[in-house]
Amino acid sequence: MGVNHSRVAVYTGSFDPITLGHLNVIERGSRLVDRLVVGIGINIAKQGLFTPEERVELVKDVTAEVGNVEVRAFTGLAVDFVRQCHARVMLRGVRPLADIEAELTMMMANRKLDPGIETVFLMADEEYAHVSSSLIKEIAPLAGDDELAQFVPEEVIRALREKLGGPTK
Repeated sequence: MGVNHSRVAVYTGSFDPITLGHLNVIERGSRLVDRLVVGIGINIAKQGLFTPEERVELVKDVTAEVGNVEVRAFTGLAVDFVRQCHARVMLRGVRPLADIEAELTMMMANRKLDPGIETVFLMADEEYAHVSSSLIKEIAPLAGDDELAQFVPEEVIRALREKLGGPTK
C-alpha cells in the first residue's frame, strides 16, 4: 500500500452549537487542505445543549456545500483523534484576545503529547470575533430569528427554537 500524501487537517471543538464564526473557519480551512475533518468533542462530564448526534447533524447540514469536509464525533484527547484521522495538522479557530492564552496553553500541551502534530491557528473574521457558543445559548431565548441570523446559520436557529423557545421575529 502506497503512502498517502493528501493534506488532512482536523478542526476540533464542542460546536454546541456551531456558529458563523466556526463556519467561517471551516470554509477557510477547507481551502488549505485536501480534507478537513471536523471533530465534535464529547465531554461526558459536561451536559451540552445539543446531544453529540444533534451536533454532528447540525455541522453536517451547515457544511454540506463544502465538498472536502467530513464530520465525526470523538471522545478522549484531541491529539489521539487527529492521529486516528491520519492527520498531522490540528486547525484551531481563535478570536482576538479572548482565546489566545487558552489556545496557546492547549497547543503546548498537545505538542508534548504528540510532537508530530502541528497546530495551525486561523483568526476568525472580524465580524465573528465576538461570537461564541456560550453567547448564543445566552441570547437565543431573548433574541428574534433575524438577530440570531447574525451569529448562527439558519439550521441552527431552528434547532435552538426547538430546544429553548424564544421569539421568532
